[in-house]
Amino acid sequence: MKQNNESNLLNTTFLYEEARRRYQEIVVYLQKIESENQKAPSGLIHIVNSGKRVQFYLRDGKSDNGGKYIRKSDAQTIRAYLQKSYNEKVLKYLKTEIKNLEILLKKSDGMTKKIQQTYSDFPKEVKQYITPIDMSDEDYITNWLSIPYEGKSIPDHIPVYQTDNGEMVRSKSELTIANKLAAKGIPYKYECPLMLSNGTKVYPDFTILNVRMRKEVFWEHRGMLDDREYARQAVFKMKSMLKDGIVLGKNLIITEETTANPLGTNEIDTVILSYFIASESQSRSVKG
Repeated sequence: MKQNNESNLLNTTFLYEEARRRYQEIVVYLQKIESENQKAPSGLIHIVNSGKRVQFYLRDGKSDNGGKYIRKSDAQTIRAYLQKSYNEKVLKYLKTEIKNLEILLKKSDGMTKKIQQTYSDFPKEVKQYITPIDMSDEDYITNWLSIPYEGKSIPDHIPVYQTDNGEMVRSKSELTIANKLAAKGIPYKYECPLMLSNGTKVYPDFTILNVRMRKEVFWEHRGMLDDREYARQAVFKMKSMLKDGIVLGKNLIITEETTANPLGTNEIDTVILSYFIASESQSRSVKG
């Protein structure tokens, strides 16, 4: 049996989502520009650039080789005709682009989902023999969670709390984080070992799967900042992870608390919303 390898998968693409977003945006601008041009004054502006100065002439049409000189002090008239000229030119490009996008979206016709569904259609017992090039979010989550790992051992003298998923965690705040992630259907692993490039093995509190991006995000909760030795080790751990490209705000979340300032459930909600739920909502709005 062979284990599905992430390196064999196609990179996550948002090409078609971006194409739909771009298409919808152009439709709005086409309507806006066409409406503006209907209200624009008749005639066209002719620009004469002598190198030293620019002059503007108002012409009745393309057959008019002369035109009425427009003083630069009449900025409103110049602006109206130049905007009209610009709109007419850019309209041609926008209409060409929207045709190209229509072809792309029509030809794609959910092709990415069809590729992913090809793997999904195989029975579970058969999938273990196949190395897919792409898979659905559901299959990706299942595959990610199925990879076994041995977490960091918890000494007997440390109190533990059981999460809704059945893990034993070290603090009430970690319990709340785990249960809120589970309630939102966000895949995570508790204290999954991470081998750094320098050979050091660290255990991030939570390794969380950003399903949309197909990337792992690490959540470190510093729950005993009152303890100087704990704080020292926490900083050392963060610096070690930073050297491997695990950066706060990118793929690293840090929450902190002291005895006097415990971590609030609303703060946990804000982090989850910002890192995981907001991006999924944006994705669904584009697809819609």
